[in-house]
Amino acid sequence: MEFGFSYEKKKVIQALRYHFISRPEIKILMIMVNVFAILSAVLFYMKKIRPEPFLLGTFIWLMLMVSVWYILPYTIYRKSQTFRDAFKIRFGEDHVHLENPNGFVDWSWDKFFSHWIETPHFFHLYFGTKSFFLVPKDDVTDDMRHELRGMLRNKIGTRK
Repeated sequence: MEFGFSYEKKKVIQALRYHFISRPEIKILMIMVNVFAILSAVLFYMKKIRPEPFLLGTFIWLMLMVSVWYILPYTIYRKSQTFRDAFKIRFGEDHVHLENPNGFVDWSWDKFFSHWIETPHFFHLYFGTKSFFLVPKDDVTDDMRHELRGMLRNKIGTRK
């Protein structure tokens, strides 16, 4: 299976948001900040604390959301040249072959990929916990998407 693609900024930003939100450390941090904000709001309402802890919790929550939703995805997008290139990708039995005008790379299924996830616009092929490659689903027919899902399940394993 082979097809060519390039990236759309809005869709890449959304995919990066999915990546950050799915990280366990971000999930734990969000839960902790939300618990602190809710607890401080309840205690403030009950007049057990002054307004400063409530305002601090609210500020921390807002900063966390702004950083995960806007700052991190836009920073990664701006720094990465990958999202501005056009690619041709071929999924074979033994490896994935990716090429662009600058060169090519072959990734062996069993040596390079740890897991994969599917989001509305992309397949995220993970090399480890933090590094991944986005394969857009827009330029692919429904039959090819179904075939690719099966191939990813067989070659990489179940989605995490």
